[in-house]
Amino acid sequence: MQTHPVIEELTRVVGEKNIVTDPNELRVYECDGFPIAKGMPLAVVFPENTEQVSAVVKALNTHELAIVPRGSGTGLAGGSVVYDQGVIICTSRMTAIQKVDLENRVAVVQSGCRNTSLTDAIACTGLRFSPDPSSQRAATIGGNVCTNAGGINTLKHGVTTNHILGLEVVLPDGEILLTRANQCYDGIGPDLPGVICGSEGILGIVTRVWCRLVPDPKAFRTIYAVFKSNFDACKTVADVIASGILPTSMEMMDGTMIQVVENAFHFGFDTSAGALLLIEVDGVDEILDDEMKVIIDIAKANHAFDIQFCKDAARRAELWSARKKTFGAIGRISRSYCTMDACVPRSMLPEVVARVTEIGKEYDLQINNVFHAGDGNIHPILLFNEDKPEEVQRVMQASEKILEYCVTVGGTITGEHGVGVEKLALMHAMFDKPTLKMFLDLKKAFDPKQQFNDAKLIPSDKMVVELHQSPLANVPGGAM
Repeated sequence: MQTHPVIEELTRVVGEKNIVTDPNELRVYECDGFPIAKGMPLAVVFPENTEQVSAVVKALNTHELAIVPRGSGTGLAGGSVVYDQGVIICTSRMTAIQKVDLENRVAVVQSGCRNTSLTDAIACTGLRFSPDPSSQRAATIGGNVCTNAGGINTLKHGVTTNHILGLEVVLPDGEILLTRANQCYDGIGPDLPGVICGSEGILGIVTRVWCRLVPDPKAFRTIYAVFKSNFDACKTVADVIASGILPTSMEMMDGTMIQVVENAFHFGFDTSAGALLLIEVDGVDEILDDEMKVIIDIAKANHAFDIQFCKDAARRAELWSARKKTFGAIGRISRSYCTMDACVPRSMLPEVVARVTEIGKEYDLQINNVFHAGDGNIHPILLFNEDKPEEVQRVMQASEKILEYCVTVGGTITGEHGVGVEKLALMHAMFDKPTLKMFLDLKKAFDPKQQFNDAKLIPSDKMVVELHQSPLANVPGGAM
């Protein structure tokens, strides 16, 4: 069978062991963690350094092929799905921790370094890289940058962009950009790391990251509170923030999610509960007991019927393990699932969670909820069978209805997963035409030919994307 001439060029750049072209092997890369959007790449290449990334981009430009960056594929919005036989540049083999400077509190890593690899490398130093998405055991730091990932620590310590000092990026023409990549924050000119962080791979490929390291908290208190209803748990979240206390994290599971996690992993959760909150405060030991007491009193006032607390590291690790294993537990009960991501005002959480439940009933879908309640970042999980096109349709329709509702109550269509292809059609609900035009103009300033991850995040003027079809029908797009 005749192969595309670019394959030979790419093989010369990265070597035979770092390129995949076999159709059966390519199926692994037809989607990320959003299984509704699928597309078959022409090839997947695995560069091992920045220079190889640059050479690959230049070769693909010569052949005018679409370019799609990919980390470890844990994205949940279809950001690394390929349109029209494009080529994926996968950075998952660029894993080196190149420098750890404890004195200046910075680590320099290749973009394919896993989040937990950096965490483990500095575990005994008294410092940490704060962003901690639930997928951190697999997710890469470059992927964290591209989606501006959040996680359990987001409420108090911020998202990825708050912890990035500088970036190395291969631009769409193959040139290599170093921006603020030094030990001192220069603060001069436009904040290019801020522009690139959260840009979902539409402006270039992140190849190295200068990570800000921050001190580990000196002490913590972890509170486990169980409620009869979602409403009571959500009201507790809003009341704690209104009290003036800023926890490190406030995570919530609804009753169905509690049952799924307990049945899978046997943590000892009460499966009759309607909702569960995990709340953690950190800081100076002397003040944490007072903060914990205020939180416990608020939970009791909202009818919590089981409240436990700890400052024991082993029990704390067990509780947070339960939270981070939720998506693995879902995989045991459903062949396919779609994890939604929206952000709403905390004061609206009781109404939003109730409305999500109603929408699930309207579309005859099981929806489980586990989310970062403290910052209003909801994650309804819609269960379905991807082999049933009618169910896929209902999932997409319900998802859009949930997101549209969140916008009407003052929220956004994404809190941390990004827009990707999943929410592309809803960008018009969030932004007016002049704003969307400015977004597209910014992309074109980096990528005039719109070859880099086009029709992701920002609606394209070259391609239309249609998701309302069976996933195996090949999603994406066509010329406008």
